Amino acid sequence: MNTKGKLILLPVPITEEADFTTIPQVVLSAIETLEIFVVEEIKTARRILRKAGYTQNFDEVKFYILNEHTSETEIPEMLQELKSGKNVGMLSEAGLPCIADPGNPLVIAAHESKIQIIPLPGPSSLFQALMASGFNGQNFAFVGYLPIDKNQRNRKIKELETLALKNDQTQIFIEAPYRNNAMFEALISTLQPYTHLCIACRIGEVDEFIQTHTVVDWKRQKPDLHKKNTVFLIYR
Repeated sequence: MNTKGKLILLPVPITEEADFTTIPQVVLSAIETLEIFVVEEIKTARRILRKAGYTQNFDEVKFYILNEHTSETEIPEMLQELKSGKNVGMLSEAGLPCIADPGNPLVIAAHESKIQIIPLPGPSSLFQALMASGFNGQNFAFVGYLPIDKNQRNRKIKELETLALKNDQTQIFIEAPYRNNAMFEALISTLQPYTHLCIACRIGEVDEFIQTHTVVDWKRQKPDLHKKNTVFLIYR
């Protein structure tokens, strides 16, 4: 009887500048055993794998692309590799696979096919931001991206603030880096003066910036977040 393969979720550093000393050895050991990877972009994946010390010939490695442009009709081909007994690694471009990242369609399909999922430990900018914020780490929600439309975005900001105040729940979200400054301005103009806001910018970089202040204090010191990976957190 054919034994099914395993889907191994492989964390990577959260910044391109970081080396793999932040990644547990169990991840590096798993990477070296694999010849099939599900990735967001092949070029980036190859660079990440080489930085991880991967020694196998890329001409003999099979890559499947799974990103926001991938059709559901492409998932069965990836799944078939697992069903045929081969282990497959899912590689994020930064941090943890499937956390603020594509990948979940293959994971849920693997569950439905009774294929074992192995999530390996690694860094996450979302959790590192929460750790450093001083906010409630026992009741929190990650809500992804807020609406682009200004009116809808501002309504969502007020909704998140209400949830934070009413439920004692930290609200975590991100933005496209080139819209960070606009998001910051929307936050300080929409939130109540004494609501707490944490800005966690370029986590893991040499110029890492993580600060928590009330909105009224943020109005006195406006950071430049343009094109810098940033996590925003709201709390009471």
